[in-house]
Amino acid sequence: MASTADFRNGLVLNYNGELHVITEFQHVKPGKGPAFVRTKLRNIKTGRVIDNTFNAGVKVETARVEQRPHQFIYKDDYGFTFMDNSTFEQIVLPDAMVPFADLMKEGQEVTILMHAETEQPLTAELPTTVELTVTYTEPGLKGDTATNTLKPATVETGARIQVPLFIDTDTKIRIKTSDYSYVERVK
Repeated sequence: MASTADFRNGLVLNYNGELHVITEFQHVKPGKGPAFVRTKLRNIKTGRVIDNTFNAGVKVETARVEQRPHQFIYKDDYGFTFMDNSTFEQIVLPDAMVPFADLMKEGQEVTILMHAETEQPLTAELPTTVELTVTYTEPGLKGDTATNTLKPATVETGARIQVPLFIDTDTKIRIKTSDYSYVERVK
């Protein structure tokens, strides 16, 4: 059991009989009335995000979850196949359990959340940023870097993102996995 004072991003709760992970939270102390905590909870099975408000100090049931490093090997009709880096065991996760899968390439290191009591995989998490090469984008104009204008680009995994005008084909870039946003060029 944990109280609202223990909330942090990534904490897994047993809420309404299903496992949810906290993606955002904010402690609010209004001028009048008791304090409360606003949260965004993502259902681990369905991926659906819900907003919920907890009264301050209320107890919630947490789930014991372990983070284990895995390596993405390949995708086939059954789903995504990952290999445990320490035991070399392979597990297959369905598409619904792998968010942002179109930013993942073979050999990519990911973290798989495992339920500690049942040893069941819950979800795969990519690092906060990934480095990918642009395979196609329209050519930019030389010297056109004064504005924050973006153009569409396709990266090596097939994902389509928005990049600044000065990015060309075969440029290696860093992408933020949570919102598909361009971060920087990689040297």
